Amino acid sequence: MAKYPTPHIDASPEDFGKTVLMPGDPKRSEFIAKNFLTNARLVNDIRGVKGYTGFYGGEKVSVMASGMGIPSIGIYSYELYNFFDVENIIRIGSAGTLDESVHIRDLVFAMTASTNSAFSSQYGLPGTYAPGADYTLLSTAVKEAEKLGAVYHVGGVLSADTYYDDDIHCLDKWHKMGIKAVEMEAAGLYMTAARAGKRALAICTISNSIITGEEMPAADRESTFVQMIETALKTASAMKGK
Repeated sequence: MAKYPTPHIDASPEDFGKTVLMPGDPKRSEFIAKNFLTNARLVNDIRGVKGYTGFYGGEKVSVMASGMGIPSIGIYSYELYNFFDVENIIRIGSAGTLDESVHIRDLVFAMTASTNSAFSSQYGLPGTYAPGADYTLLSTAVKEAEKLGAVYHVGGVLSADTYYDDDIHCLDKWHKMGIKAVEMEAAGLYMTAARAGKRALAICTISNSIITGEEMPAADRESTFVQMIETALKTASAMKGK
């Protein structure tokens, strides 16, 4: 029995490419579609979460927003993987650095995604699950970033359930365990991909420093994120046959 359209995606499997880029912001998905894809068309607009499909490097690629937080990306990635035949999802978003060696505008590839979320409890595992990126996507993306001359780091991130946390020192505890940056979605994406037997990767641009309080000016974000977007798109194009 067909399970589409879903309550959140009004489309059919043929409307999506095998790889979907997922920024958090619907405006960023529109920006990517208009500026990087050829023959892009709107394939979803339920709840204003815009999804587009077009071509990059001759390959069919989609971009659709995830919204903010693990519950939101959990819904969209689950439906894309399980109902719309998507094989790869690449999250592209911002993160705050917890590491003195990781600077504003650097890229961070989330090899692992720790979390303070209870998302994994649904699987009933007899222990603590360690969400990680797909190696093929990760290694391909790193090669593409190197070709672009990007400054990048590979390591662990924290996918936080709270933006305003009552424990003002909570991130210090993650920093001492080597976590490079904090964001809010990767762990949920990685777990959903693992359960579906699909691939996932999170690439983040550092927009602010938790350590120093430095922040990227809002006007710079769109232009600065281009390197991350191009890395993700080149990775999507390179995934043909993998």
